[in-house]
Amino acid sequence: MKNEAKANTEVVALGAAERRGGEQSEVSRSGVASRATGGHPAEGALPPDPEVAAKPRRRRFTAAYKLEALREAEACSEPGQIGALLRRRGLYSSTLSQWRKERDAGALARLSRKRGRKPKPEHPSVQRVRELERENAGLHRRLKQAETIIDVQKKVSEILGIPLRSPDSEGND
Repeated sequence: MKNEAKANTEVVALGAAERRGGEQSEVSRSGVASRATGGHPAEGALPPDPEVAAKPRRRRFTAAYKLEALREAEACSEPGQIGALLRRRGLYSSTLSQWRKERDAGALARLSRKRGRKPKPEHPSVQRVRELERENAGLHRRLKQAETIIDVQKKVSEILGIPLRSPDSEGND
């Protein structure tokens, strides 16, 4: 009798869920949707994107966003409110501390500064070499263009039957 009752409850349980332990979805395992919406996920709710970006992008915050977050944090008076603010905005407490230090140092313009190492000032000779390389590249482009024009002129003179003077004969005329 006990075995029959146990078998019947297992069949009913499997029939209701229609899935076994490892086959349950995240929503049914957590029970969040079953309590909130009666077992059905909310209509129109999109699932999170499962794709992971090949290269993660660093988040960038504007100075206005940083100041707004600092104002909200300073307005928090109850225990736990700052933690809730940080979770809602997806920030770390260390980030908020760093923004406070920057604001207190009067570095409002630095609030939106770029991260990373600052470029070292170049030696004047390195700068001069870079300028000469750029000038050299420009002269190479002009030379190639001039050679192309000369080739076109040669072809046109051949088509029209106009004889060209050689560079040696220019001085003899």
